[in-house]
Amino acid sequence: MHRTRCVRVTPVVLRGGDMSESDALPPHLVLSSPQRVLRQQQEFTSLEEKPQFPGASADFVDKLDFIQPNVISGIPIYRVMDRQGQIINPDEDPQVSARRWQDCGVEPRSHLLHPTHAGLSSGLCPTAGHTAGQDAPSSGPISPAPCTNPSPATLPAAVGAAYAFKRDNASRAVICYFGEGAASEGDAHAGFNFAATLECPILFFCRNNGYAISTPTSEQYRGDGIAARGPGYGIMSIRVDGNDVLAVYNATREARRRAIAENQPFLIEAMTYRIGHHSTSDDSSAYRSVDEVNYWDKQDHPISRLRHHMVGRGWWDEEQEKSWRKKSRKRVMEAFEQAERKLKPSPQHLFSDVYCEMPSHLQKQQEALARHLRLYGEHYPLEHFEK
Repeated sequence: MHRTRCVRVTPVVLRGGDMSESDALPPHLVLSSPQRVLRQQQEFTSLEEKPQFPGASADFVDKLDFIQPNVISGIPIYRVMDRQGQIINPDEDPQVSARRWQDCGVEPRSHLLHPTHAGLSSGLCPTAGHTAGQDAPSSGPISPAPCTNPSPATLPAAVGAAYAFKRDNASRAVICYFGEGAASEGDAHAGFNFAATLECPILFFCRNNGYAISTPTSEQYRGDGIAARGPGYGIMSIRVDGNDVLAVYNATREARRRAIAENQPFLIEAMTYRIGHHSTSDDSSAYRSVDEVNYWDKQDHPISRLRHHMVGRGWWDEEQEKSWRKKSRKRVMEAFEQAERKLKPSPQHLFSDVYCEMPSHLQKQQEALARHLRLYGEHYPLEHFEK
């Protein structure tokens, strides 16, 4: 056995007064900060040769072998409750008060996405009430930012906000919501990589509901979902049962705490299913069967799971549910009536709230629309619009 001679490169920090003009470093070693770094060679010996490449942490091998994508078992799915709403491991019970879940409303369009919303908002602000949505006050503990469409563009912007929090020592974190379809876009790669390398306090929350509009996951990716990508970027990751509101709550609360305390990103993948259509313009019967939807609706409905849990703890009963449904329906119908009586926004708003100073091409379009309405306004229901 022979000993291998290796060289380790160690950075040595030198401040401005430590060097003379004749000792100036080469341009590629001078940092933009007042400090300068000099790489000094340090010899050491080892019994075996170790890789010294700066871009990865690994050992040498002497056999040609490509890594198969299925040799690593899938990332497990963390959950707290079973399908009957029973706590599986008492140590994981967050002991959340009954009031928090009683205040959670139901979002009609999202159906099975509701637990991710309720668990998220509660986990983000454990001491506050249920607050979520674009209409929430920006001065509170949770400050919603305007969303973008398409959604992948949200990821790099969210990282920028988190980086600003870090530089300001604001002790705050950003959470960015997206689906598994958005994770296929280049913006997601940029967001993950920047968040990891800049060590930003951000939570990437991916709601994997099985379909990117009409594209199933089998056609969206070949790997083990979205959480498996986190380690490749150097991001702490977890996969949770998105139909388990307590699991989402626990994961979000802990990720938020650590993101702020450690200044690092976290990736949460919530596995769920979208019972409803993607939007009002979508007909999901064109790309999935009724039996598939009925299975998730009847066998693993998250609202039913939470109801079982609350009933088991004496927090909810049939009479309360009947009363809640009656009151909720009344509130919804009253809101509909008020909205229908309200005039629609003025067509002029098509050109506002985008630029501080309207560019010339938009000014021309605005003037063209005004001329058109003056000439042909009687053909449009302008009485339903604000002036």
